[in-house]
Amino acid sequence: QVHVAESGGGLVQPGGSLTLSCAASGFASEEDYAIGWFRRAPGKEREGVSCFDSTDGTTHYSDAVKGRFTISRDSAKNTLYLQLNLLKPEDTAVYYCAVTNRVIAFGCLFSGQYDYWGQGTQVTVSS
Repeated sequence: QVHVAESGGGLVQPGGSLTLSCAASGFASEEDYAIGWFRRAPGKEREGVSCFDSTDGTTHYSDAVKGRFTISRDSAKNTLYLQLNLLKPEDTAVYYCAVTNRVIAFGCLFSGQYDYWGQGTQVTVSS
């Protein structure tokens, strides 16, 4: 059974940093999957933040976070990380980690392709 769990959210001042972690377990194989970070801000739709597509080994970022956030992973620990730097109040949201073991067709930032989701972790950027 697949299990996904995020951690690392919190309250941070504008310009500050946070590191989010996502522990994923239960996959039979590491091939042909995507794993990514998404967020939902109050009153807004869920949006893709950053993701890793194992079909071609690429990472992707939304324009809103490019240059400020960095995705990385530790395959041995089945853990995905998101380093959030230069945080802005508009980054305030619940951040979710999601995983799929299906080959994706629409780019890994498209959330509709993911099968397994964590509960989310709150990130609040405020002075």
